[in-house]
Amino acid sequence: MPDEVLDVAIVGAGVSGVYAGWRLRTARPERSVAVFEASDRVGGRLLSVRPPGIDNMVAELGGMRILPAVQPRIRRLLHKLNGAGAHIETYDFPVDKPANIAYLRGTYLRLEDFRTAPDRVPYRLNFLEDGKVPGEIVLNAIEQIVPGITAEGLDEYERREMVRNCVFDGRPLWEQGFWQVLVRVISGEAYMLSLDAGGYQSTLSNWNAADAIPWYLSDFGVQPEYKGFKQGFQQVPLTLAELFRKAGGRIEHGHHLARFEVGEEGVTLHFQGEPEPVRAKHLVLAMPRRALDLVTPGSPLLQEPEVKRLVQSVTPRPLFKLFTTYAYPWWIPAGVEAGRTVTDLPVRQTYYWPTDEGEPALNGPAMLMASYDDGLNIGFWDGFRAKRGVGWRPGVEELREPEYFVGAAERRGESTDTDWHRYRAPDPMVAEVARQLGLIHGLAFTPKVLEASYRDWGDDPFGGGWNSWNIGVKSWEVLHGIVQPREGVPVYVCGEAYSDAQGWVEGALQTADLVLAKLGIDPLVSEGM
Repeated sequence: MPDEVLDVAIVGAGVSGVYAGWRLRTARPERSVAVFEASDRVGGRLLSVRPPGIDNMVAELGGMRILPAVQPRIRRLLHKLNGAGAHIETYDFPVDKPANIAYLRGTYLRLEDFRTAPDRVPYRLNFLEDGKVPGEIVLNAIEQIVPGITAEGLDEYERREMVRNCVFDGRPLWEQGFWQVLVRVISGEAYMLSLDAGGYQSTLSNWNAADAIPWYLSDFGVQPEYKGFKQGFQQVPLTLAELFRKAGGRIEHGHHLARFEVGEEGVTLHFQGEPEPVRAKHLVLAMPRRALDLVTPGSPLLQEPEVKRLVQSVTPRPLFKLFTTYAYPWWIPAGVEAGRTVTDLPVRQTYYWPTDEGEPALNGPAMLMASYDDGLNIGFWDGFRAKRGVGWRPGVEELREPEYFVGAAERRGESTDTDWHRYRAPDPMVAEVARQLGLIHGLAFTPKVLEASYRDWGDDPFGGGWNSWNIGVKSWEVLHGIVQPREGVPVYVCGEAYSDAQGWVEGALQTADLVLAKLGIDPLVSEGM
């Protein structure tokens, strides 16, 4: 509609985008609101797919769990959605079990060995570190850096206040990196053990220590209790999108924002391949850092030095997931059933995927999150797939496609028009992962992979699976500043990238609520609760 002027245009149909649209339409039904999405799907970095031949499992190629005890917004949202007639159910999501494997430096360990057989741990730990699990080593280090921060009874906001005012070794924590301060209070070997056995590279990397410490305590603190989703996490944004449409909102797919400009009467949006621009009184960019970068060249507001400083205050963190299915759970003889195995091999983390009820698959068809990889470790896989990031670099016109894995359903001639098959895994990558899985489980033989699905979140327009605050950034100031980058200009930014809960849906909801407050809508959960 060329003559239409929307009250609010939202770009991005991830959680923050469809949540903001739903809240706007239900609280202010007189406002016209539309969500514009470049892809043909809703969910952003939430992507739940069912594998062929396994009806009681959902693979989470994107976000996979929540921490209700420290994430009040998603907890409140689920209560609200279920009260509106949705049926979004969760289960206890298993992670680390005592019998699970840690294959490190060529040594086979059970997680319980860190306490019961510390002499078997192939790292030269000092006497203060010996006999502790890796997470405990990091928690003890954090307590030395910020005394009192691990005390029981403190909530997320109290911990964040402590780190913002903390000075370590003569400098504010926000001026230092997490890795930088950790190695001042633990040995280099303890750091490497925590990095290797923790499963992630980017969480212990050198990002802003004042943000990394409370973030780490929330995710890996004392006895964290995770919840997974029986029908997949993507059910949350899909439900929000459905409610948004029922409230009179609309979602336009295939709309790739090329640029926008601000005028006296609002904002004009230009979409690739669309002859007519879209005009709106307010524009909400529900987009991560990399997506904002892609729009910057043609958008004068994003080119302003102060706005660029806000946008560039975070760094996208590459991350991918690869799921594989089998005729039976071949890992049972290795003594593992649920949770994950960790290793310093490039495969890094393997999850024994639960059923929709959260139970381990003990017989019949089964599935693994065969590799959950992040940070610099994913560079190992570049020779097994289309090289990450090459496609969007200037001067690259043609990208070699790898040979893709052909699953059992496709070999039988069955339809491959499914979400699972849409995210095809490179065949050489599947073969190498299978080899490493056999090694870390101590098995000379593992059955053939029946199906495989893969998603690299480092690809455009996401640029990473999550974003982290840069060293030297006062995140608590940027968080509120980027919500409306220039005072008086009706352009707003939300998403997990610029939040207190980076990498979590909780962060997407936090920043969306801050944008909604600018538009006169009360948050579901108030700051500080």
